[in-house]
Amino acid sequence: MARILDRAQDFRIDNFQVFNGHPSASPLEKLEALIAPEALYDSAERCDAPKCHPETRVALQDDLYGWIEHGDAQNPCKMNWVTGPAGTGKTAVMGSLTERCKKNGFPIASFFFSSTGSIGRRTKTAFVTTIAHQLAQHRQDLKDAVAAAIEADSIVFKKNLHVQMETLILEPLRAVANSSNGGLRGLIIVDGVDECEVERSHDTTNTGSRVKPTPARTNAQDQLEILQVLLQALLDPAFPFRILIASRPERVFREFFDPQNSAVSFARKLDLHEEYNAEADIYFFLQAQFNLIRRRYNLPSSWPPRGAIQTLAKNASGQFVYAATVVRFLDMGHREPPKALLDAILTMKATRETASNPFEQLDALYTHILESSPDPPLSVQWIRAIDAIRNAPLISDTLRAASNINLLLQTDPGSSEAEHLLGNLHSLIQVPSPNKQVTTQYSFYHKSLLDFLNNRGRCGQLHQHEKVMVFLWDRFNRACT
Repeated sequence: MARILDRAQDFRIDNFQVFNGHPSASPLEKLEALIAPEALYDSAERCDAPKCHPETRVALQDDLYGWIEHGDAQNPCKMNWVTGPAGTGKTAVMGSLTERCKKNGFPIASFFFSSTGSIGRRTKTAFVTTIAHQLAQHRQDLKDAVAAAIEADSIVFKKNLHVQMETLILEPLRAVANSSNGGLRGLIIVDGVDECEVERSHDTTNTGSRVKPTPARTNAQDQLEILQVLLQALLDPAFPFRILIASRPERVFREFFDPQNSAVSFARKLDLHEEYNAEADIYFFLQAQFNLIRRRYNLPSSWPPRGAIQTLAKNASGQFVYAATVVRFLDMGHREPPKALLDAILTMKATRETASNPFEQLDALYTHILESSPDPPLSVQWIRAIDAIRNAPLISDTLRAASNINLLLQTDPGSSEAEHLLGNLHSLIQVPSPNKQVTTQYSFYHKSLLDFLNNRGRCGQLHQHEKVMVFLWDRFNRACT
């Protein structure tokens, strides 16, 4: 058109229309364009996602599946929380449960957050739309109701999650509640909510395209919003689904599911570290994987050496991530044979001289968690100081209590600096509850955390070895004055 009117002037066009030859998208096509397909259980991005090894986590999976099918006679609440420290296999359990539900024809919708995944899995933006899209696939009348809701509010996708939940899920459910098709039932699984990150906006004013965090918003606030939106659905009489949430035990989740903070009596939480002994499962997993490696590399029947699997299962401290990382390292096709690599793992000290690192994945996980602290270097100094005090030979058990360590390390005795620095690190550190801190010590879920922090080559900028003694000396001097 620019060429046709190139030299034209003093003219007017009435009733001007442009046709692009493509019909406008239907409401459901608009919805599908705004979901996060990578967050689905069976997405291509999750093709290598962990699942429970056969015959492992049997009791846990059976407990959860029984609750999914029949609920809890003692507590009718339809929301359950699965928690545990980093690497205890929460995502594997959620993946295996999703697969079991699908195999048995149980309707399910899922969203698997991941801080290392694509953008759709890292933020809350597509959470409600992705769940709504999956639920709409289960029944035609529900799909029609969702389409009608989008048609009635064409800008719903620009609104907050609470409005999206009301418009895209709750209103359609009410519309089909009295349908002759029978009652709805099913499960919504939301995994890794603790990995949801604050949304980012693009600032193109003056400086070009530049990504910056949205002001006055934190990861914890977005995570809490997701929990509140799910609770909004749960409290609606038309909402028939059970909700299963999996996350690390960080502060926002502990407070949300604390019965003293909520009028809702949630189903009993399941702590993978405290309630289920994983050592036998880890041993079984390692034994099966080592058999595969031995056959793949034609190793003798005497490999692995006697006691090696027991040692590794014990070192894992209930964390499947340790065992899985060991197996990946042995089976990644390194120049060194698996026998030499296993020997290196079994004899590895806090500082290793070789360039290879069998715990690269574990280190990345630790780094991510530690950097979620508001002051990572100071949090690491606290961790190193706690470890030094716990292992000091001349300090009594009373002085090692969490409350006394807090008094020593805090710059202001009346502050809540301990909670500020360690509140997001409960997946790495066992922090006593406030009413037990006078008699209970801090402890660590896994020794490899300290190995990681002691090794500059592994923890990088989080290495605080030279500073921790200065930090402790300063705190002791201040306490004595």
